[in-house]
Amino acid sequence: MAVNIPAYQQIKTELDNKKVALVAVSKTKPIEDIQALYNLGQRDFGENYVQELAEKYEQLPKDIRWHFIGHLQSNKVKYIAPFVHLIHGVDSFNLLKEINKQGLKNNRVINCLLQIHIAKEETKFGFAEKELHELNQIHDTSTSSVHELKNINIIGMMGMASFSDDMNAVKNEFASLKIIFDKYALLPIANCQLSILSMGMSSDYKIAIEEGSNMVRIGSLLFGERNYTAK
Repeated sequence: MAVNIPAYQQIKTELDNKKVALVAVSKTKPIEDIQALYNLGQRDFGENYVQELAEKYEQLPKDIRWHFIGHLQSNKVKYIAPFVHLIHGVDSFNLLKEINKQGLKNNRVINCLLQIHIAKEETKFGFAEKELHELNQIHDTSTSSVHELKNINIIGMMGMASFSDDMNAVKNEFASLKIIFDKYALLPIANCQLSILSMGMSSDYKIAIEEGSNMVRIGSLLFGERNYTAK
């Protein structure tokens, strides 16, 4: 299925009016489809697979802002560290340290979002709120705390609601993340200035925006269903 241009234009106008950023989820989509959205002015694209992202980076315009939105393994950070715009799914301190290490190697500061576990499903990744509290403790004598990582910027949080037809439950999960986001937004840590709350996908982005999201990740409404044979 080719790009749904009317849907893109309608969604982009809707989001612009609400000052919500659109990440077009282009995983498994061909270069031509991404180029088509690029030609319409879209610059933020999200990918789930490191190899696919690296290949697309080489083939597409260099002013695209690439978002890594999948589960990122520490041993693969090095392949996207030179160019990635924002890593959405940071779900452990060890991953943060690896991103920092690769940022240092590439002489750049890499922007990250902390993934928070809000869904009822155990298969979802992310920090529990207790882990988040521990992560953000500043110990002046520690060399392994967040504020010591000079090559990362934590600029927000990301969460995925349960895959459910119960929109009230989804709404409550998004609301819980907004509460957590607001709680940590004013932390006095130089490399942890929270401004982005990334929540909401094709099926639930309207609810996410109502609950405070300012960045949504939309794929199937723009590109159609994922084409796994294209990988």
